[in-house]
Amino acid sequence: MTDRSVNPPGQVLPPEQVLDFDFDEADVLIPASTIPGQDKGDPILSTPNSAGAGLHINLIADASVADMLNRVRQPFNVNSIAQAAALAALADEDYVAESARLNRDGLAQLMGGLDSIGVAYLPSHGNFLLVRVADAGKGAAPIYESLLRSGVIVRPVANYGLPDWLRVTVGLPEENARFLSALAAALGR
Repeated sequence: MTDRSVNPPGQVLPPEQVLDFDFDEADVLIPASTIPGQDKGDPILSTPNSAGAGLHINLIADASVADMLNRVRQPFNVNSIAQAAALAALADEDYVAESARLNRDGLAQLMGGLDSIGVAYLPSHGNFLLVRVADAGKGAAPIYESLLRSGVIVRPVANYGLPDWLRVTVGLPEENARFLSALAAALGR
């Protein structure tokens, strides 16, 4: 099994390095073989977040693997309407291609903006970036609070042992620009 974008940094790991999966409370497991054009093969687990706004779906190639993982997952599921919407979105190749393009462009916009204000981040293959907003030991909480007051919602990741970092989801160009502006203001840059 491989998780194509590791949570929270969004990096891709080779299969031999993937040992555990961290399911957050929005995950649902469905057999990937139910998706048109998906071949059944080695079990895979991925999260195509950019395929549908607000949808967080894990795909499993084998129903027996999904059953086993379903026994240990968090108790909150995506509802059946979101599942149907995710399957429809994944079946629309033009939509998926456009979503992937928007995500690539958004990542480039965010990374370029962060570079321009001197903020460190980990390169990502997901639809989010892990951004270091504080010096070691100072904590990201003040920056997180400032962003919230500016109407920008990001995810603190101190619970992952990363108290100086925030996870930022790739948005539309104007949303990314708003985040970058609010972050620069919060950092006094």
